[in-house]
Parts: sequence; structure tokens; C-alpha cells
Amino acid sequence: MPELPEVEALAGFLAEHLTGRTVERVVPVAVSVLKTYDPPLGALEGRTVAGVQRYGKFLGVATDGGPHLVLHLARAGWLRWHEQVPVAPPRPGRGPLALRLYLAGGAGLDATEAGTQKRLAAYCVQDPRDVPGIARLGPDPLTEDFTEQVFAGLLRGERRQIKGVLRDQEVIAGIGNAYSDEILHAARMSPFKPAANLTEEEVRQLYEALRATLGEAVERSRGQAAGELKAEKKSGLRVHGRTGEPCPVCGDTIREVSFSDSSLQYCPTCQTGGKPLADRRLSRLLK
Repeated sequence: MPELPEVEALAGFLAEHLTGRTVERVVPVAVSVLKTYDPPLGALEGRTVAGVQRYGKFLGVATDGGPHLVLHLARAGWLRWHEQVPVAPPRPGRGPLALRLYLAGGAGLDATEAGTQKRLAAYCVQDPRDVPGIARLGPDPLTEDFTEQVFAGLLRGERRQIKGVLRDQEVIAGIGNAYSDEILHAARMSPFKPAANLTEEEVRQLYEALRATLGEAVERSRGQAAGELKAEKKSGLRVHGRTGEPCPVCGDTIREVSFSDSSLQYCPTCQTGGKPLADRRLSRLLK
């Protein structure tokens, strides 16, 4: 799933390629992709793109004096830029194409989604805050006003495990499964530790790890073409998706905990005092 660093880079890429161009039309290809009906997608036609903004994991394409096209790429979505859009019209239900944006002059943008679970979402709205997911977003962790004190306030009274808190978009915007693993590894903290139990020093370590991990990922992704961002993300991850590999810090074997539709990775030596965490799904299979 694209997370804050990749979506930030995509916003920069799209701003460079879309701003100042005229929208010719927007065609939803997948039946489920369009989540709004008023204003209609036709309201974007003939509008000039004024800019592109990131909202957590959402992308917002603003038009001059008109509505916004907002995209959420979900777990398996991505964007593909065309200097010249394919001549053949898109065929609904065929392949990963979910939505196509046509620009005057022949260029265009595809939103695609792999797999069978179609969760990629497109919205045509007057204000990005009209999208429920954006309206509920917590603070952006890379803004100047996201201070250590603000972060500590978000954790105060939280009885959930810290991994879940970091991933909750209504608490902090933009962090997903991969970067929560990376942040917790950098902070040398168990993903199962209750957020409410963190000491002041642990909150400070976690805040610094969060800012550094996301900031470094954004810098690595900055200026990358859309087609290169997935590989860039994978190459920069130290523990997420690296089960069985040696930890780059201590050399211990990176372990995994599996859930019904996802998994987390961690280093026992760095994060849990050398003790492997219980993998509940594996335990059930062995009974």
C-alpha cells in the first residue's frame, strides 16, 4: 500500500505533470471506483489543473475554480502516466485499470489496481474535506506543528498496542503497515506495547524515530518517477517485508507475526528483549 512518503512523491510527480494542463474528461472504468455523484465527473471537463495536494494517503487534484478529483489508492492501487494515452478506449472489467484521466493534447493518467479486492476510490468534490476519510484524518506527522507535545497528547489514555495506534488514520495521517514497522524498529520498541504505558523517554524516542523514518523516506522518494517508487520504497525498508533476513542493526533474524489479512515484521533483539512474539495464526494451525 502506498503510504505517506510514496503519496508525497506521487503528489510532487503529478503536480509537475498535471499543473496547467486542461482536463478533457475523466472515465471511471471499474464499476466500484467512483464514490460520489454530485458534482458529476463532467464538471471537471475543460478545467485547468491548479495543483496537487496530499492529504494523508489521499491525493487531491485541484482545478481552477472547479471541483477536486480525489484519489485513494488503497492497498493495491497505483498511478501510471502516459505522454500519449492509448488509442483504444478502456474496457470495463478487463484488467487492472480503474480510472483514466484524459488531458488536452493527448497525455493522461491511469489509476490501476491489482488483485480482486477493488478498494481504489475516486471522489469528485467541491472541497477535499467533503471526503469522509479526509475529514476524519488526524494531524500530518511531517508538519512543523506536529511537535513532541502534540504526539504525546495523542497517545495519552490510549490502551491499544502502539502498532495499531500508529496505523490509525484518525490519530496520525499517512502511516501504514510498512512504516509503522520501520518506526518501531528505529525506536527499539515492541509493536505490542500498550501506548498508554510509554514513559516520557519512550515517547521521545518514538517521536524522533517517527520523524526521522518518514523524513528520510520522503527524501529518498523525492523526484522519483511514479514507476520507480515501489522499488525505492522496498529498497529502503529495514525490517518490513524482510522475514528471515538478518537485522541490519544487530544481525538477529527478522521475525513475523501474521494476521488474517496482513503481517508485521520486527527484530527480537532490537525490540522485544530477544523474545519472539506469539504468532497467533501459526499457533492455531498447530493445534
